[in-house]
Amino acid sequence: MITLKNVTLRRGSKVLLDGVSATINPGEQVGLVGRNGAGKSTLFALLNGTLHEDGGDFFMPPQWRMAQVAQHMPETDEPATDFVLDGDTRLSSLRNKLSKAERTGDGMAIAQAHADLQDAGAHDAPARAQALILGLGFQVAELDRPVNSFSGGWRMRLQLARALMCPSDLLLLDEPTNHLDLDALVWLEAWLKRYEGTLIVISHDREFLDAVTGVTLHIDNGTLTRYGGNYSQFEELRAQQLTLQQASFERQQAKIAHLQKFIDRFKAKATKARQAQSRVKALERMEKIAPVLASAEFTFEFQEPANLPNPMLALTDAAFGYPSEDGAESTILTGVSKTVLAGQRIGILGANGQGKSTLVKTIARTMAPLSGKVTEGKGLAIGYFAQQELDVLHPDDHPLGHMVRLARELGVDAREQDLRNFLGSFNFSGDMVLQAVGSMSGGEKARLVLAMIVWQRPNLLLLDEPTNHLDLATREALAMALNEFEGTVMLVSHDRALLRAVCDEFWLVGRGQVGPFDGDLDDYQRYLLEESKRLREQARTASSAVSAPAAAAPPQRDAREQRRLDAQARQLLAEKTRPLKRELDKIDQRLAALGQEKAALEERLMQALPAAEIADCGRRLKACADEIEVLEEKWLDMSTTLEELSR
Repeated sequence: MITLKNVTLRRGSKVLLDGVSATINPGEQVGLVGRNGAGKSTLFALLNGTLHEDGGDFFMPPQWRMAQVAQHMPETDEPATDFVLDGDTRLSSLRNKLSKAERTGDGMAIAQAHADLQDAGAHDAPARAQALILGLGFQVAELDRPVNSFSGGWRMRLQLARALMCPSDLLLLDEPTNHLDLDALVWLEAWLKRYEGTLIVISHDREFLDAVTGVTLHIDNGTLTRYGGNYSQFEELRAQQLTLQQASFERQQAKIAHLQKFIDRFKAKATKARQAQSRVKALERMEKIAPVLASAEFTFEFQEPANLPNPMLALTDAAFGYPSEDGAESTILTGVSKTVLAGQRIGILGANGQGKSTLVKTIARTMAPLSGKVTEGKGLAIGYFAQQELDVLHPDDHPLGHMVRLARELGVDAREQDLRNFLGSFNFSGDMVLQAVGSMSGGEKARLVLAMIVWQRPNLLLLDEPTNHLDLATREALAMALNEFEGTVMLVSHDRALLRAVCDEFWLVGRGQVGPFDGDLDDYQRYLLEESKRLREQARTASSAVSAPAAAAPPQRDAREQRRLDAQARQLLAEKTRPLKRELDKIDQRLAALGQEKAALEERLMQALPAAEIADCGRRLKACADEIEVLEEKWLDMSTTLEELSR
């Protein structure tokens, strides 16, 4: 296990953790939370060995293998699959041993290396690497593309896949969801739930933390506190603790005031001096309870739009896409006919690569429709937050300079003090308004972009992944501001808490179309898993069609090898289906018991019974019927899965 005993950690002269103690047990999945700058990344640096404790004792089992996402941008022309495959450090080491043995002609070493490679899973390593890449949103055609040919966000996904490829006992993930779409996020959650090692993750996505963690470590004002439970449970426990602490503090203050009043009143009286002195000693011995210091939450609001055209815009039989490298048009969406009304809250859903950003960019006027018509309402004012919006900020300029330039571009006469006051409402106060943007954190840059959008008083907000660099407090402030915004919101986000809080309807972008999505986000997650499966099947079919003509005849295996492979396939199928069959048996047994209970209750209700007993039987009958309905639906889903596996 990992243990910290009275550990102190400093960054420069600042003490971030002061005499903290905590234990992390093997196999636990831990969420590390706290405000920006509290010391989360510093604690990670202690865990990965780049920083040492300034005091106290830190222990981690020396035999543990550790994996984490490299923070530097990879610069290599290595194919994506090979790059991720190299993340398996054990395989790389064994391959080097095999090469060395082959060079020296050491037959025993060669045989041992081949056996070790087999044990390390060398036979299916490329398939495992490609499964990670595809799960994180890449297309089959991109598996062999050079790493350098991808944009920065996609290269960081490859770094994540490389970390997941590495065999590990401890996995450290620092904001792993920042560059992911919702479909890749759902896949990552499922992968992490199956991870058998110890996981410690820093994230500002509350639903992600709820899904993958069962323990929460909270850093606050130099302390480190362990809570059993996921993030939502932590919030509830923390609120209860703070309420109790504040109540205890107030009771103690009342007691102190009472003792002090007695001391002040009687310390000069000879007859009461001894009693007064005993109360002085009681005050000195009393362990003081600290008050709850409520830190000011970040809040902001969108200004009232100058006007609200209705409809905001209309799309008529439009086709969206972009010119390809050879000059031809690459069409992604066709036949789009939608109307956007004033006050709508639209969440735009769709699997990776289906055209969400293309749709938003076209509405935002950064791309033109390939055909059809986009009709804008009179006075439409768009506030557009793009995924790459942070990249267009000027790193050498400061927030005040950005606001002055924005006012100049819009032809607005704004006083410098007014701009300073406005930036102050977004937590850019004092000298921060003159700090170079290039030296700011991602969250601070995102707040600056939000400030610039708010200042323009838009009536239509187009937000494409606005939360990538925002902490939990700022995400909650954004959700509150969007709910109070009087205009229209169109939102693309992998933050399900934000989508749930803001959107009251969803559009689904997929298979070249844009249509309504009638379910909720839980239904959408199921849709994503089905769509991912469909795309894998499609890619497998296409791959088979391409490779079939190239081979005149399939390679022949001898009968013994074929029997071995058949037995291996049967064993793999049995391992996959055994848990499902066990679960189906349990459901069958429970359904049989519920059926008997239901029949008995129905027979009993046919008799003359007292009113209270009739009501009790009716409640139990309804509970049986509800449970039967749930179990039957689960039985059908699992049976379908079992049939597909068997095929």
